[in-house]
Amino acid sequence: MPSIKLFSSRLLPNRVIPALGLLALVLVWILDFGTIQPNRIVPGTGHGLLSAVGWWGAAVVSLVLVVTVLLSIMPLRIRFILLLGVVALSLAMLPALLDVFATRHLPEGSPYARSSVGPGFWSLLFFLSLMLIEILGRLRTRRGIQLLLLLLIAGSWLTLLMSDGLESLSLVREFNARPDKFAQALWTHLALAFGAVAISACLAFALALKMIRSAAWQRPILGIVSFLQTIPSLAVFGLLIAPLSALSAAFPLLQEMGIRGIGWAPAMLALIAYSLLPMVRNTFVALSEVPESLVDAGRGMGMTERQLFFQVKLPLALPVIIEGVRITTIQAIGLTAVAALIGAGGFGGFIFQGLGQAAMDLVLLGALPTIALALVADALFSMLATALKPTPATA
Repeated sequence: MPSIKLFSSRLLPNRVIPALGLLALVLVWILDFGTIQPNRIVPGTGHGLLSAVGWWGAAVVSLVLVVTVLLSIMPLRIRFILLLGVVALSLAMLPALLDVFATRHLPEGSPYARSSVGPGFWSLLFFLSLMLIEILGRLRTRRGIQLLLLLLIAGSWLTLLMSDGLESLSLVREFNARPDKFAQALWTHLALAFGAVAISACLAFALALKMIRSAAWQRPILGIVSFLQTIPSLAVFGLLIAPLSALSAAFPLLQEMGIRGIGWAPAMLALIAYSLLPMVRNTFVALSEVPESLVDAGRGMGMTERQLFFQVKLPLALPVIIEGVRITTIQAIGLTAVAALIGAGGFGGFIFQGLGQAAMDLVLLGALPTIALALVADALFSMLATALKPTPATA
């Protein structure tokens, strides 16, 4: 019966994709699609869709959106597969529109002139991405296929953005002006976020075991990690500056290790503090909710407590524990960007530099990789949690 319900639901008109398609069609026509700037400082001149990419480009964009709307309401069995092809191809080829825009409007003999992405382009990208999420949900595709599709689209974007036609794009110029700093920011961001997650995972596992073995520790441990989670991130960074500065002044060895009031040390401590609550809660619930009947069955088979933990409890608890790691990793990647305020580095440095210089493309140079890292981490940990779920035994 579930397969019949799924088949029937696929034939019913979809209401989400038409709404997204019509909104995208309206916004892409009324908002500026791109901007031409004489240089990095002077505000640019906006161009609508028709002016930006011409009649042919505007017709292709409009046709794609109209086709998605029509396909979504047609009672076809393969309409979501067709929609997946149309939307994924459109997302992959979107930078080509920026190439057409730059070719049409960038003045010759102006080495400092640059093209920028306008709100119309961002709206088109946003609504096409929402359509892709809706289609993948309707098709119930596996995480591996979703990740492969994401990599294909990202690869297409990288290929097009590295071509000569998009060299004038402001975002590309911001990257080309500082490739070494970008690589350094990437490694710093990864080291801070994943280092904090790894340390907090070890601490959370030990705290969860302590709570399971001694119920008297449950309330104080959960109270402390919950309290740490309620403190605003900027306040935690500020509170750590004074004690770390005093410690580094008292112990020169700490200064040689790079532990000071500002920098990576307070950022790492704050990220660990913020990561503890979801880690501890998920690990505790996962280990304590293992069905007692399975544990009794293991004891009946003569298994020791050590064997019960590593061969019964831990394998059953791993999917929930990994879910906590997934949530914590996404949270840590986002908070690491804020840690740039205290000199920790990472992509947040570009974001705050861009805000200070009113250079929005420099802001995007830090924001877009941060979002990409969070999406990749979400997909990878979701795949891992799904792979670790125990499969029911068949007769």
